[in-house]
Formats: sequence, structure tokens, C-alpha cells
Amino acid sequence: MTPDEFAERFNRLRSWEDRYRYLIQLGRKLEPYPEEFRDQEHLVPGCLSQVWLVTTEGSDPSEMVFRGDSDAHIVKGLVAILLMLYSGKTAEEIISTDLQGFFEGLDLGQHLSVNRRNGFYSMTLKIREHAAQAMTAS
Repeated sequence: MTPDEFAERFNRLRSWEDRYRYLIQLGRKLEPYPEEFRDQEHLVPGCLSQVWLVTTEGSDPSEMVFRGDSDAHIVKGLVAILLMLYSGKTAEEIISTDLQGFFEGLDLGQHLSVNRRNGFYSMTLKIREHAAQAMTAS
């Protein structure tokens, strides 16, 4: 599913209860997170719940592929959104992605707790750090 398709489906849901359920469903569809990366090094700082994130090269070496997981259902759904936005893109595309506009288009800011919002941006920062490191390495 593309980010635009997700936004269209998400915004068609009338109640926030339905939107939360949809986020939880997205999180349940994530590929299983590799146990060997469920460690302190891959833990995302700044998240109230535990969130792990790892990046690998895609089939095209310039693509970055992300895998993530969380111990909280809604946060796991937020991880799924970020992976949808960033995974499979080049470092340059990741850096230039307008997450703020996408986030505002979903109206998530008003319906997530401050802690979840901060965690969402911490995950984004971590992904952008990986992209910046990939850019300097190449």
C-alpha cells in the first residue's frame, strides 16, 4: 500500500476509534522483527514504549529497507506508517520526505498523546539519522 492509499483509507474512517483499530491492524501486518536486533543498540530513544528499528540494504544497494517493532499496539501501527513512508527509498528521498505534511493530513497530532507524538518523531529522527549516515558513507 502506498502512503497516499493509506491516507485515503485512514481519512475515510469516521471515528477515531475506527482509526485506532486500523492502526493496530497495520501494526499486526508488519513482518516479524528479527530477534537478533531486539537489543539496546536498535532501541529508539525518546519513545515511552519500546520501539526497535533496523535498516538493511534493499535489492538496489541505494535503497534503504527498514524493519521495526514495538511492544505497544498503536505505536506498532505508527511504526508501520513510517516503514510505509520510508522503506525502499534512497537516503536522499528519505531526507526530502515531508513527514510533517503527511502527519498533519492524517490529523494525528490532535488524537495522539504527547508521548506517542514524541515517540513518532523520535522514530522519524532515527530513520533520518540512518539516511544521513548512508549519505555520508557513499
